[in-house]
Amino acid sequence: MLISGGVDSAVAVHRLKEEGHDLHLFYIRIGLDNGEGDCSAEEDIEMCSYIARHYGLPFDVVSLHNEYWDHVMEYALNTVRRGLTPNPDMMCNRLIKFGFFEERWGHEFDKTATGHYATTVTRDGLVYLATAKDPVKDQTDFLARITYPQLAHAMFPIGDMPKSQVRQIALEANLPNATRRDSQGICFLGKINYNDFIRRHLGEKRGPIIEIETGRKIGEHKGFWFHTIGQRKGLGLSGGPWYVVRKNVRDNVIYVSRGYDTEKQYGRTLRLEETQWITRDPWPEDCRQVDIKFKNRHSPEFIPATLTRLDDEGPGHYIVEAAQKIQGIAPGQFGVIYDSNAEICYGSGIITL
Repeated sequence: MLISGGVDSAVAVHRLKEEGHDLHLFYIRIGLDNGEGDCSAEEDIEMCSYIARHYGLPFDVVSLHNEYWDHVMEYALNTVRRGLTPNPDMMCNRLIKFGFFEERWGHEFDKTATGHYATTVTRDGLVYLATAKDPVKDQTDFLARITYPQLAHAMFPIGDMPKSQVRQIALEANLPNATRRDSQGICFLGKINYNDFIRRHLGEKRGPIIEIETGRKIGEHKGFWFHTIGQRKGLGLSGGPWYVVRKNVRDNVIYVSRGYDTEKQYGRTLRLEETQWITRDPWPEDCRQVDIKFKNRHSPEFIPATLTRLDDEGPGHYIVEAAQKIQGIAPGQFGVIYDSNAEICYGSGIITL
């Protein structure tokens, strides 16, 4: 069982213990990018140690520091350098929690359990990633890049419960983190500010902010890598709201548009490449106007759309046509594909221009 010090993984431990499972707890430790320890991790480890003692379970702290910075955050930096929007949480799950951890420790056990809000279902002898009972907390979009062997070895003990029930169980079990706030940061970054992290590695380079409709310069930014398509906050502009609607990476220019309902921030079409199906290709023979639901960002909303395979562009190329206008379609992010009932998460593709 991977635990983090938060209430979700603690309640997952409680539930598995009640069901009679033989558990071994692990905390994955990641230090700061300068090689120093993260003080926020010490508090988490102390909490995890308490949970282990409370239930009489073995507990180990394991380090994947180098692997995290060499793979997950290097992916994030390379994506940002290209003017695209990364998703480190998805890559962290695939490469770290269900990747390097599995290869070194998890494979010795029957299953690896986590506190993710997700479920699994078995159909025709195959395991599928399925959505959580609580749509607001559903985290299948963060898991949509894992492989089938990783999924088949995984357990998600709290995926069939709403968050309110998780909190209630924690209170009734007198867990010390019953009221602890949920983590809002990027996987393992702890209290590190994301913009500070980007600044340390990519620096600053001032460039113009241009109103796209008029071509008028209305401000300056400190580098296109600090901004993503659909962004509203952090632009430092008055008279808004202003949204980032386009970036010119070569010339370091940010284009914005004003207004809550400006058409420039919306689109209906997403082109996907490097699409990967977790269990199998759900439409191996024909993929013409297949009804699906999808997400293009972490949100409780599953958007109805059609999916079409672009056979002439090679494997993994698809086009998603949404049934409604989508705000902030950001190249580099992942389009996550679900069945038409938003019950099964089939996989994901990288959003392109």
